[in-house]
Amino acid sequence: MKMLVTGATGKLGSKVVETLLKSVPASQVAASVRNPEKAEGLLAQGVDVRHGDFDRPETLPSAFAGIDRLLIISTDGDNETRTSQHKNAVAAAERAGVKFIAYTSIVNAMDSNNLFAPTHQATEEAVLKTGIPYSFLRNNWYLENEVPTIQAVLAGAPWVTSAGNGKVGWASQQDYAEAAARVLSENGHENSIYELSGILLTQEELATAVGKVIGKEVQVQQVDDATYAKIMKGVGVPDFLIPLVVDIQKSIREGTLAIESNDFEKLLGRPSTPVSQALGQLVADIPR
Repeated sequence: MKMLVTGATGKLGSKVVETLLKSVPASQVAASVRNPEKAEGLLAQGVDVRHGDFDRPETLPSAFAGIDRLLIISTDGDNETRTSQHKNAVAAAERAGVKFIAYTSIVNAMDSNNLFAPTHQATEEAVLKTGIPYSFLRNNWYLENEVPTIQAVLAGAPWVTSAGNGKVGWASQQDYAEAAARVLSENGHENSIYELSGILLTQEELATAVGKVIGKEVQVQQVDDATYAKIMKGVGVPDFLIPLVVDIQKSIREGTLAIESNDFEKLLGRPSTPVSQALGQLVADIPR
């Protein structure tokens, strides 16, 4: 059985491959990457590194050739770009005769009003239309997404948010990676949907957890969207990204990530890593 992970040199993809290599022979693992020169470490471990660029569909037939089980990791970018990229990947998988597709989606994808939901809805629909057995890994928010805010707090700034009392099911990328590796490498996950969320927390609750890890009280500054945009501009967020970061706060405030689930336990035999523990590792890895 040959398994392939797309975006295998990315933050999540690299963790998925690392996790797979702990339980399956490297000869069964393939990695699709846009820049093969960045995957020399994977090559050295015996992983089958292939050039696959979702923006260049002509690269995908060879990238997906002979693959039994495929993990499509959602890309970065605006919704239109991502949707096009994902559809290219799904179409190539169908033509290549892939027998199983796992895809990293978003919680409550089909009913969500989250700003990122349209891409995931379109991709899930594209996978379903192929008739290929699938698993949708509907991931909540990566705890690592909060690193910039944690860095600001470490530098003495307050925890700034316009998300109000909106709750998020934060979990570490490692937890999401282990779930993906399990689904990709094991049978029995055909035509499944996993809503993957950690314990639901507000911004204040997460900030309190950060404070306990770093040993000081973290002040939370709740602002409106316009003020949040001004603050983000003031700390150097590029102008083109400011509407995005504001919309993320709005999506959280509106409850689009407040999805409770025990699916991590179903997949991993344990709940998601406690936030305090995951934050401890995250903070330890932040350069001072």
